[in-house]
Amino acid sequence: MNTLSTRLFPVILTAFALASCGNKKEEEAKKNAPPPPVSVAVYKVGEEPVVSFDTYPGTVVPLNEVELRAEVGGYVTGIFIKDGQRVTKGQRLYELDQTRYQADLRQAQAQLAVARSNYARAAKDAERYNRLAQQDAIARQRVDYAQTDVANAASQISAAQAAVTTVAQNLKRSVVVAPFAGTIGISQVKLGSLATQGSTLLNTISSDDPIAVDVAVGEQQIQRFQKLQRQPAAKADSVYTLVMAGKQEYSAPGKITTIDRAVDPQTGTVKVRVQFPNAQRLLLAGMNTTLRVRNDDTGRQLTIPYKAVTEQMGEFFVYVVGDSSKVAQRKVALGTRVDDKVVVREGLKANETIVSEGVQNLRQGAVVKVDDPNAPAQPADSGAPTAAK
Repeated sequence: MNTLSTRLFPVILTAFALASCGNKKEEEAKKNAPPPPVSVAVYKVGEEPVVSFDTYPGTVVPLNEVELRAEVGGYVTGIFIKDGQRVTKGQRLYELDQTRYQADLRQAQAQLAVARSNYARAAKDAERYNRLAQQDAIARQRVDYAQTDVANAASQISAAQAAVTTVAQNLKRSVVVAPFAGTIGISQVKLGSLATQGSTLLNTISSDDPIAVDVAVGEQQIQRFQKLQRQPAAKADSVYTLVMAGKQEYSAPGKITTIDRAVDPQTGTVKVRVQFPNAQRLLLAGMNTTLRVRNDDTGRQLTIPYKAVTEQMGEFFVYVVGDSSKVAQRKVALGTRVDDKVVVREGLKANETIVSEGVQNLRQGAVVKVDDPNAPAQPADSGAPTAAK
């Protein structure tokens, strides 16, 4: 028994060694074998019509707005408008107690009458003294005094007339009128309230048609907006459109009216004012809106799915499918986002095929396999223009 075991042991050992060598060769072969194709979805690059905008947060502002304050003091005795009412230029809005100003006017008019009477008396005396002086019947000094009295009486008339003008203006200012056509706000005083001259705020009036939207634009874009302001087409076409709260689009297009005189040194931006018609009063002062400005990506553009793009250190790349189903990473310059796609300005050509799904599993030179080999690469749409968000 021992002799048989001794003879079989080398045979078993040899077989075991051969089996181990075979397994190692298989493992090495597997390691050196090329990786299997990566399952992906592809997209055929093509052009489609695009309407693209740059967006800027904006605030609705009236072209004209004035705080109505009491120009004279007194109790509020009349309110002739309702809160939020449309008013016309010169329309009566508020009235302050006129009793004192009417009395002051009557007193000033009476003083003016006295001054005129004094002037008439002084003028007659001077005329009489002049005739007597011609006959050497009176001293010349007396004539000089009479002429001085005439001059003083004339000055008193001027002072009395100025006083009448002042109190007449105060009486007029006791009635507050609309300085221009617009919409009145919520009254800040009630009947019987005491208004202090120059400080009491009565109300605020603002114009609302047309109205404007102010946006802050980076200084690197100033020349672009200056060029747009000078272009006649930009004034007539819908280059500037609004999106109100709730993503509601404002139907009427606008036009640039003002680019501010200076750049804000703290923010590096300049204020641009775009005017819009507002006949329906849909835009209210203070509303937050989004101004859309049509950019150069408008027209027929190359577009690709945005999910096909990878970003590395601020640069963008896509995987282009080449010969033998191998992919090559290529740098691209992107434009405006359009729904789930993005405009490609540089780096790709029409009819090239790129990987649209599965890019996270790829590397340079990898072999890909389309999920559905019978399905062609998805082409770009060629129908109606797509608007950028």
